[in-house]
Amino acid sequence: MLSPYKECDFSPMKESLKEDMLLLTGRIQKSIETLDQDNYCMLKEIEQIKESFLSIESRASTFYLNCYLSPFTDKYTELSISVQNLSRRRHGALIVIERSEPLAAIIQTGVPIGAEVTQSLLESLFYPGTPLHDGAVLIRYNQIVSAKNILPLSHIIQPEPKLGTRHRAAIGLSELSDAIILVVSEETGKVSFASKGNLYPIVPQQTAPNQVSV
Repeated sequence: MLSPYKECDFSPMKESLKEDMLLLTGRIQKSIETLDQDNYCMLKEIEQIKESFLSIESRASTFYLNCYLSPFTDKYTELSISVQNLSRRRHGALIVIERSEPLAAIIQTGVPIGAEVTQSLLESLFYPGTPLHDGAVLIRYNQIVSAKNILPLSHIIQPEPKLGTRHRAAIGLSELSDAIILVVSEETGKVSFASKGNLYPIVPQQTAPNQVSV
């Protein structure tokens, strides 16, 4: 379970999620009541309910992500826009935001960058075919420290058997540190972040105020 920072006001998010979950509960109850009808097929309804659950999870995860990033970088707007663009183009990406625990002894350092975090620089680093697009970008506060870093892979069996190398690397580093690792899948364009050995989906579009829209 993610532990929020004290400065995060969860009240608006909780109220919004509560309303959505109540609506979903009513929908599930209605579906249960119609099961006894002859020739009633639940498959489409189950798929829609699953999508609603995923939407609720994504919005909650996006809010928590902001709580985790805001004390450690002022550049989450740049991160947001760049990850949105990478997601839309399906350019795979792996972005590590260092927090209170140093990562030098855990990751295999790649190519030094030493530049301020900007949207254009992040996107160019992950452009397919460029020398630095493989591996992870390391961000410390507002600086891109290095690119093409190699992260430790998770050896724990995950519930999702088709996780690629980027996702396993994100989970692996999060198992060994308090870092937050953003992942963009080049196969699907889906965006997620790793924390404490878990992977959480996040919303790749503009969200409500006080949320990171990645």
